[in-house]
Amino acid sequence: MTVSFRPHVLREYSLIADGERGALIGPDGAIAWLCAPRWDSPAVFGGLLGARGSYVITPADPWYVWGGYYETGTLIWRSRWVGTSRTECREALAMPADPHRAVILRRIMAVDGPARVTVTLDVRAGFGRSPMTDLSKTGGCWTGRSGRLRFRWSGAARARPGDDGLSFTVTLPPGGQHDLVLELSDRALDAEPPDPDRTWAATEEAWSEVVPACDDLAAPRDARHAYAVLRGLTSGTGAMVAAATTSLPERLEGGRNYDYRYAWIRDQCYAGLAVAAHGPHPLLDGSVRFVTERLLADGPGLMPAYTVAGEPIPGERALRLPGYPGGTARAGNWVAGQFQLDALGEALELFAAAARLDLLAEENWQAAAIAAEAIGKRWTEPDAGIWELQDRHWTHSRLTCVSGLRSLAAAADGPPGGPGHQQAARWSALADSLLASLGDAVHPTGRWQRSPDDARVDAALLLPVIRGTLPADDPRNRATVRAVTDELTEDGYVYRFRHDARPMHKSEGAFLLCGFWLAQVAQARGDTTAAARWFERNRAACGPAGLYTEEYDVRQRQSRGNLPQAFVHAGMLECAVRLSADPGA
Repeated sequence: MTVSFRPHVLREYSLIADGERGALIGPDGAIAWLCAPRWDSPAVFGGLLGARGSYVITPADPWYVWGGYYETGTLIWRSRWVGTSRTECREALAMPADPHRAVILRRIMAVDGPARVTVTLDVRAGFGRSPMTDLSKTGGCWTGRSGRLRFRWSGAARARPGDDGLSFTVTLPPGGQHDLVLELSDRALDAEPPDPDRTWAATEEAWSEVVPACDDLAAPRDARHAYAVLRGLTSGTGAMVAAATTSLPERLEGGRNYDYRYAWIRDQCYAGLAVAAHGPHPLLDGSVRFVTERLLADGPGLMPAYTVAGEPIPGERALRLPGYPGGTARAGNWVAGQFQLDALGEALELFAAAARLDLLAEENWQAAAIAAEAIGKRWTEPDAGIWELQDRHWTHSRLTCVSGLRSLAAAADGPPGGPGHQQAARWSALADSLLASLGDAVHPTGRWQRSPDDARVDAALLLPVIRGTLPADDPRNRATVRAVTDELTEDGYVYRFRHDARPMHKSEGAFLLCGFWLAQVAQARGDTTAAARWFERNRAACGPAGLYTEEYDVRQRQSRGNLPQAFVHAGMLECAVRLSADPGA
């Protein structure tokens, strides 16, 4: 690997994505991460974790400063380098997406002077293990293979093979542009390469159709961008990956490195609920469809997460790579063996929200009934909880099920004596039973505690306040909000819980989703000033590309964890919706 294309701090990366896979682009123009053909495939460009393989477009003159921006309502990124003149590179994964073929569009533009950039392509499938073979140039296009993948590179007729792959220099006059199109596929490629102009136009049109305007929301540009990120992470199956990456450490040298290139049921519901709060947009349909299919297939055995194709997640394994600095590289996830009770409750919240928008069909109601029955069968079992820890009777899990059952009952209630009314009565009674069981989850100070045998306060217990599980003025809720604010916040950010006696920042980063939750709690309690303060503080915890990781290192002002973290963008979007609502409504 060329030393100039070393890893960068996470806030400097941008994301291009088409729903079936995503690529991270560094400030130097290097695609540092791309798995193909799908999210959980081995990386083709894995420089982020120290693997060989890269696709680089970078100024030939190293004397430049970097910047960039997204075209509004899209994940079309424009890298910008300003030196003696200004050069841009327009970047996108082509849409509509093909699950078997990634198409990377890169358009080099000399904006206000001549441009000279160097271009290098080194396709290395299998996390860098498979070099390019069968290289051939026909009709101005390079073709070849890397492991099981085929590739074709258009617009690179002048490239020549070398130690670092295929390389050449692009020189443009002022106002000039040059198109490069890279296809990566696990199937035979079409006879003709894509036409750049038509493919760009189709991509622009696709984005305009799937991302709604958010002019009526707080921070409308950022809210719309959050929606675009969620759409970019969502497959045609309706499944949304938790993040585009694996193994980016949540805490440097802390041992918490995970593979998030899979679809978590809980995260899927968070995203669907955020979208539903704004309107009946297509992402909500996808979330409902994916959760429905998994419940119909697995019932009470619903797993916490799946591949985007609905398959079980492979077990965790180490990768023979250096890893991102401060972490170790791995693929797969051990979460498949867990039981997470709260995911069932979140599924009911999702179905209820869709029902309020008149979007539930018969099969969705059937899946909802299955989830409710599963809660009835399993709520007395210990579970791993929202933070995926050791099995306990987590208070958050039971409260989430109370809220989900009550929301679904309200959505299903029909005329007295009818089947809907009977179902609603059963679900309400089950919710009452769960709530009555929570006497062992109240701390001596009157707040909710994490579990009967864990007296600590937990920011996850803000969520039942937002959902209205109990009245807003319930003394347990009020005491919990005070405790979270007093014990788990620092400089406008919120931590999940105290791990031990150390200062919180030495255990982990602040959890951005919890910060957006606290903003929503403040709004629900009528404190709009505090709500805006929490919202603005947490939405600023990103880099130029507006991408959020799971955690934020308050002391070092650095992003931590996999990038981008979908549920944080969902939290930001839902918070923007709630803060823009009429307080008197």
